[in-house]
Amino acid sequence: MAWLLTGVGLVLVIEGLALALAPSRIEEALEFLRDLGPARRRAMGLIALAIGVAILWGLRAFGVGF
Repeated sequence: MAWLLTGVGLVLVIEGLALALAPSRIEEALEFLRDLGPARRRAMGLIALAIGVAILWGLRAFGVGF
């Protein structure tokens, strides 16, 4: 359970930094995403998901962190 809270905390820190340090870039990124079609956004989400799973799997396989 602690690892889940750690993950959520890290996501919030990264998201908070992005919003605090570059709010105009966030608006540009949202506009870019809005211009993409749903299929491309879905593909980007699946790619990000696969990369995240691969990173977590690699960390676990090498005994790092968990």
